[in-house]
Amino acid sequence: MKTPQPTPLTQTRPSLRLDEQLCFSLYSTTLAMNKLYRSALKTLDLTYPQYLVMLVLWEQDQRSVSAIGEELFLDSATLTPLLKRMEKAGLLSRTRAVADERSVIIALTDQGKALRAEADAVLWQIFCSTGLSAHDVSALRDNLKQLRGQLLAAG
Repeated sequence: MKTPQPTPLTQTRPSLRLDEQLCFSLYSTTLAMNKLYRSALKTLDLTYPQYLVMLVLWEQDQRSVSAIGEELFLDSATLTPLLKRMEKAGLLSRTRAVADERSVIIALTDQGKALRAEADAVLWQIFCSTGLSAHDVSALRDNLKQLRGQLLAAG
C-alpha cells in the first residue's frame, strides 16, 4: 500500500495513541449512538437497520431493494433477510416489478406509514441526547458526509 504524501492539511504525522485515532473516535461514537437508538427504538419495535429502511421508505415509498441498498450502503444479501422480517411484521410489502421480475419493489403498508408519526419522538429524543445545537448537528453531519465521500474515493 502506497503511503499518502503529506498535504497542507497534515501538519504532523498522526500518533498511534488510541485516544488520538480518528477511526476509534468514530467507532466508539457509533457504538454509543447505536446503544441510544436501540433503547429509543424499542417503543417502535424496530432495530436500528430496520429504522434506516423505514427512513428511506418514508422519504420515498415503493423503492427497489437495490435502490434501498445503495442509499444505506448495504448489499442485497444483508438487506433481503431484514426486509423479509419487516414484511412478516406487517410494515412493508415485497413484490416483483412488472417490468423486470428480477427486481423486487418494497412498499410501506398502512402500519408502516403510521409508524412515521411515532418516529418523530425518537428523533427528538436522540437530538436532545446529543447536547448539540441544531447548527452543530448539521455541521457535524456535513463533515461526516464529506469524510465518507473522501474515504470512499480513496478506497
